[in-house]
Amino acid sequence: MLDKLGVTIPLIQAPMAGVATPLLAAEVSNAGALGSIGVGATDAKGARAMIEELHQRTNRPFNVNFFTHEAGEANASREAAWLEWLAPLFAEFGAEPPKQLNTIYRSFKHDPELLQLLLETKPAVASFHFGLPSAEAIQAMKSAGITLMASATSLDEARQIKKAGLDIVIAQGIEAGGHRGIFNPAGADDGLSALALTQILTRELDMPVITAGGIMNGAGIAAALNYGAVAAQMGTAFIACPESAADDAYRAALKSEGAYRTLLTPIISGRPARSLANRYTALHKVLNGHLPPAYPIAYDAAKALHAAAKAKGENGFGAQWAGQGAPLSRAMPAADLVALLAQELNNYSSTF
Repeated sequence: MLDKLGVTIPLIQAPMAGVATPLLAAEVSNAGALGSIGVGATDAKGARAMIEELHQRTNRPFNVNFFTHEAGEANASREAAWLEWLAPLFAEFGAEPPKQLNTIYRSFKHDPELLQLLLETKPAVASFHFGLPSAEAIQAMKSAGITLMASATSLDEARQIKKAGLDIVIAQGIEAGGHRGIFNPAGADDGLSALALTQILTRELDMPVITAGGIMNGAGIAAALNYGAVAAQMGTAFIACPESAADDAYRAALKSEGAYRTLLTPIISGRPARSLANRYTALHKVLNGHLPPAYPIAYDAAKALHAAAKAKGENGFGAQWAGQGAPLSRAMPAADLVALLAQELNNYSSTF
C-alpha cells in the first residue's frame, strides 16, 4: 500500500485546509512522505491553482482533501441570536456584527466543478472528510486511477468507507486537531483515541488503516505501525514549519500555555473541532444554551470577529486548530522534519 501512495516513509502530512500550502505539501512529498493540501476552504478555481502549483513543485504523488459535509441548514432566527450574543465582542473592537451570515464553503457533494477538477488534474490521492462522495463520483475517480481515502471516527463510519469501495481508511482519534470527521455531527461521538480506533479497525476490517491524532514524533509513528496501521497522518507537527500558512500569532500560540489545553468545540465553525485554547474557545464555557449556527455558517461569524479583533491587535479569536500533541511541536523546515521523523522511527524501531 505504501508503494501505491508513492512514499518511502510511512507518513502522511495532514491536509489542514487554510494551513497546508502547496509549498509545504511539495516539500513533504519530495522528502519521501505524502504531502497533502486541503481545498475545503476554497472553490474549484482556487483548488485548481493549488494543484497546479503543486505539480510545478513536485513530480511525486500528493493528496488533495475535500470536505463532503451535508449542506448546513440556514436558520435566520438562530443566526440572528448568535450574532446578538457576539455583538458585545464586536463592540469591544469598534465593529458591528455582519447583518447576515452566509454558507461560505461548498461541499464536494454539491459542487460538480470539484469532481470535474479531480478528473482533469488526476492527483495520485484524494481524501474526504465529514462523509463520502456519491457512488457515481467514487466510481469516476477510481476509473481515473486515483487512490481514495476517507476519515472515520468510528467502526460504523469505517464500514461505510469500505462498503463504498475506497482504498484506505484514516482512523481519526479524538486527540486530532481541527475538525472531527464525524459523518453526522448531530449524532453520538464515540470519542475513541487514535490507537484504540486503529486496533478496532485493523481487527474488524480487511483494508489498510492510517492512524491520525496526537502523533508528533517517530515514537508515535512506531506506535501506530505496531497497532496495525500502514502509516501515520500528522498535522499539528507541520504547523510550525516555515512553509505552512500559519501566521505569527498562530505560531506563537503553539508555544503558549494554550497548547496544553486544546479544546474540542463547535463554537468556531458550527462543527466540533479541536483548537488551541484562546479567547474564542473560552466562550465555550459561557454558552449558557446559546447554539452556534450550522456548519459552515457559524464560520462566517467567526471570521468576521477574528478580522475585527486582529485589526485592533488582538489575536485570540483565530481558528488556531491543533491536536493534543501541540506542546511537542518543533519548528523546522518541512523536509528536515520528515528526515528527523524517519530517523526517530528507525531509532525507535531498532530498539526492539
